Amino acid sequence: MQATAYTYDPETRSGQVLLDDGTPVPFDDAAFTAGGLRLLRPGQRVRIETEGQGDALRITLVTLQTL
Repeated sequence: MQATAYTYDPETRSGQVLLDDGTPVPFDDAAFTAGGLRLLRPGQRVRIETEGQGDALRITLVTLQTL
């Protein structure tokens, strides 16, 4: 699934992405670390992996979108 980076806090290594429908979804340090990223800037397109649905949707991986 693709999304757009919305917020990122380098101290906690957590933030939020916006899904293509505009829904914000938070991610934690574990999801950020799993993607091997060092930095994330708002507006970057990212690829995410999730589990759960609706209010229980949880991001398990955040990485940069590549073509």
